[in-house]
Amino acid sequence: MVETTNIEIHTSYVKVPNNGLEIDAYLAQPSQNGTFGAVIVFPEIFGINRNIRDITELIAKQGYVAIAPAMYQRTAPGFEADFSPKDAGYSPESYQLGLKYYQQVKYQEILSDIQATITYLKTLPNVKDDAIGVIGFCFGGHVAYIAATFPDIKATASFYGGGITTSSYGEEIPTINRTSEIKGTIYAFFGTRDSLISQEENEQIEAELKKHQINHRVFRYDAGHGFFAGFFKDQYPFITQNPSYSTEAAPDAWQHVLELFQNYLF
Repeated sequence: MVETTNIEIHTSYVKVPNNGLEIDAYLAQPSQNGTFGAVIVFPEIFGINRNIRDITELIAKQGYVAIAPAMYQRTAPGFEADFSPKDAGYSPESYQLGLKYYQQVKYQEILSDIQATITYLKTLPNVKDDAIGVIGFCFGGHVAYIAATFPDIKATASFYGGGITTSSYGEEIPTINRTSEIKGTIYAFFGTRDSLISQEENEQIEAELKKHQINHRVFRYDAGHGFFAGFFKDQYPFITQNPSYSTEAAPDAWQHVLELFQNYLF
């Protein structure tokens, strides 16, 4: 078991420059001196909300510089939706709004924002520029798979990335067709009861990773979509009512994430 650490960190909101656009981002980094591997955190369709900020901070507490860039900067700057106690998860209104913005995202813009975030990290004096990884959930899981094709990305944790086999945000070629471009190591996490991603889809992803001899591991859990959302259940006591969160899958997946980052970014 990889031990979770809790080193002192500091956080801030920053602007990531991208050809005249400023991308809002949440930055968490160790307070101590030194240089560290870096991790880009890609959110679900709900923006850089409390859950994503908590994950960003948790990663920083393991000894990494972690940054979560807003993926809706062009269409919905500042958007975020949080868990609702009333709905024991996200409200239907939040879901519809997040889905609306998600459907407006374009592949070339995603590429541009990923590169801008990588470039920004390399300007930070405490970042090892040869040790950058990514993690993402749902929409962010798909974005993480795209980011894995960048030569700077050494380690990728993709959680239940939807649409990888069928779409690519307005492009004709689905993202899975770019699997051969992945240079680093990728861990992919799926729930066998995921109503949004079929078993055929995640098996197709695994087959493509094997075909192109990508260094990878695929983890499947007896869980539904979003099984990691609510990992901070002490902060969200009502989350135990959320059928998507898995008290067994989430902690196990986190162990594998720690293993991945320690092996390739530390």
